[in-house]
Amino acid sequence: MLPVVALVGRPNVGKSTLFNVLTRTRDAIVADVPGLTRDRQYGFALVGPVPSIVIDTGGLVEKPSGSIEAQMREQTGRAVAEADRVLLLVDARAGVTPQDWFVAGELRAAGKPVTLVLNKAEGLDTDIVGADFYALGFGEPIAISASHGQGCEALMERVLAGCEPPAGAAQPSAPDAIRIAIIGRPNVGKSTLVNRLIGTERVIASDEPGTTRDSILVPFRRDEQDFLLIDTAGVRRRARVEDAVERASVVKTLQAIDEAHVVIMVVDAHEGIAEQDASVLGLALERGRALIIAVNKWDGIAQEQREEIQRQLSLKLDFVPFAPLFFISARHGTGVGEVMQATVRAHEAAMRALPTRELTRTLEKALTVHQPPLVHGRRIKLRYAHQGGRNPPRIVIHGNQVDAVPAAYTRYLANVFRKTWDLYATPVVIEYRSDANPYRRKPGERPSYDKPRREAGGRRRR
Repeated sequence: MLPVVALVGRPNVGKSTLFNVLTRTRDAIVADVPGLTRDRQYGFALVGPVPSIVIDTGGLVEKPSGSIEAQMREQTGRAVAEADRVLLLVDARAGVTPQDWFVAGELRAAGKPVTLVLNKAEGLDTDIVGADFYALGFGEPIAISASHGQGCEALMERVLAGCEPPAGAAQPSAPDAIRIAIIGRPNVGKSTLVNRLIGTERVIASDEPGTTRDSILVPFRRDEQDFLLIDTAGVRRRARVEDAVERASVVKTLQAIDEAHVVIMVVDAHEGIAEQDASVLGLALERGRALIIAVNKWDGIAQEQREEIQRQLSLKLDFVPFAPLFFISARHGTGVGEVMQATVRAHEAAMRALPTRELTRTLEKALTVHQPPLVHGRRIKLRYAHQGGRNPPRIVIHGNQVDAVPAAYTRYLANVFRKTWDLYATPVVIEYRSDANPYRRKPGERPSYDKPRREAGGRRRR
């Protein structure tokens, strides 16, 4: 196993900034806002003598003011329990605070090896500013500046001294893991669904909208298949996205959609499909991702209301007719197993190899049933098809006058290919290519060898 390093400290001491430096990514949202990080964020540290896993945690507070801060404290405790080494980050410019004393006490009780890290120390005399921190009882502090990347290499050399990675150490998420992005508006139950799928309180779930701010990667294994769940922040209407942190959260959600194999859209059954839901679905459709729609909180709906809700959903989701609907209760687990089975099936369809010969036969059968329309008295001719890509399945059709193929006929062909090849829950992209000869002369154009050539001096050669 790779050594695991947890970053712990009070709010706003630079844990997420150090996480991004060590992993050489921008996976953690960074802003000058206390308490921004809430869930555990895992990454592979690329700084140090040996590879390691680093865990970013939320800030620890002594007296939580609400359920979210209490869950943040619990999440940090789990990160410390998983870690082989712990980095206690403190603010060199603020000096020792009562919150630092509280965090130090919590780490002493955990009994893990702790390294004291003096962050934001650029331009300071570390011998002077670090003197007060000896009182915390963790020995000599290491001065760094995470925002400038200063001292981070020396820090990891000291922390990981004596650690030897095993030969062929594997990453938590296998390369063939199915990546699933769970998206939706705030407070529809995305984090609850993640916790239900993995069977533990991995991410913070609360009734307060906007609990999740970052995209949290959660690897797990189910029925001999590796998965990587991406719990995303809720996306609201653009007019309501006011602060920079929420805008960054929206960007993370869009990145999660782009990196996923399958997207699960979670909808609140009590609220139905809103305009923002349709917009987010449109983004997932634009990226060509397999789509599954999970209507959550279905257990609290009266029987006489369910048929009307189903009818309204069918009307508002007519632009994604291939996306299956599942009515679930993430809190109680109803229907969650069916969603996972559908996810595996959708991934298999999105990544399926389609033989050229069989695709062409499917095209010929579709043309026999429904011919393309006439264009200026001439029939559009579609000759053969082959696969041009996966996730989504991309089918390239060759023919002539392909620029004139109507959108309705393209949808017809996509539906034929989807039904014939059982391309479940995934969009089918049809791409046309013309068979026109690029060297063919236009009507009335003289051949190049018939054109008179001019000699020097302007005289024509006969």
